[in-house]
Amino acid sequence: MITIEKLNKDDFEQVVFCNDKTVGLKAIIAIHDTTLGPGTGGCRFYPYKTEEEALTDVLRLAKGMTYKSAISRIPFGGGKAVIIGDPHQLKNERLLERFGEFVNYVGGRYITAKDVGVDGHDLQVISRKTKHILGIEGAKNSSGDPSPATAFGIFHGIRAIAKEIFKKESLKGLHFAIQGVGYVGYHLALDLHKEGATITICDVDKEALHRCQEKLPVTVVDPSKIYDVPCDFFVPCAMGAILNRETIPRLKCRVVAGAANNQLATLQDGYDLISKNIFYAPDYALNAGGIINIAEELQGYDQKRAYDRISHIYETMIEIIRRSEKEKKPTFLIANQMAEEIIESAKKRSPGQAGG
Repeated sequence: MITIEKLNKDDFEQVVFCNDKTVGLKAIIAIHDTTLGPGTGGCRFYPYKTEEEALTDVLRLAKGMTYKSAISRIPFGGGKAVIIGDPHQLKNERLLERFGEFVNYVGGRYITAKDVGVDGHDLQVISRKTKHILGIEGAKNSSGDPSPATAFGIFHGIRAIAKEIFKKESLKGLHFAIQGVGYVGYHLALDLHKEGATITICDVDKEALHRCQEKLPVTVVDPSKIYDVPCDFFVPCAMGAILNRETIPRLKCRVVAGAANNQLATLQDGYDLISKNIFYAPDYALNAGGIINIAEELQGYDQKRAYDRISHIYETMIEIIRRSEKEKKPTFLIANQMAEEIIESAKKRSPGQAGG
């Protein structure tokens, strides 16, 4: 059970429960930390089994956004929203507009964007009721769909891992098992193919599989078998908490590096990866390309400038790996430490300003 004590322990600034039975809306907005800027993160529309499951997810995601923005050195804090329900059955314009009204209620402390179950058209509908929104495809000065940018950043992070772990300057000949080839996974597969990588994929969405098969020479496996594929990189690009005590013993890879948020079900799972000699790339450091891309809208979006900044995920990953080796600490603790150092430095520079 999530309690007030648990929320306070993790320093959540605000959690808003949004309900409107007349339109079928049940949503949660979580704002974790606004030291560096407004809590920013996408809205996820997903059929959670329980409200507690939805709350757990939105809290984990919001906290992850705090660390993601900090380690990426962009002026955002951590926030996230979830709408509870099956988007294929429940989604309609009035519901989305009502969600936009709730976003407005928190007065700019939360900025929403795209996530699982919410597409560009949905953002346009939400924007009728709030200006606190970024990444609207087709809008003037918009960064558009963040998926290619997220994939671009992951690709550069993977290059850094290949250099440090495999001592390879190229990805040619390395085998990648991609779990989920939706928007981000698909674009990442395209980038990896150009480098000569071998690719195995899975997805529950047959259309996503077909799109990938049309463009790339990939091997397809059942989603239940992806953990068992012998490969160099296991690449989670679907939902979180997929690295756990059931799946980790099945992995036959040297590296886990992917787009999914909150891949570790628990911290212990991170240590279990180490015991198997599997390198883990901290997800929020690797998949930050989308939020870096969106942040460029604040000064007038320029794709070249945005992608240049995204490419620096390469240097961030190099730093994480080398500090991990030097300080004898797991990569996920080093990434947290780096993000916390940036946040604490900002608090010292502007005492009393956090929360705005």
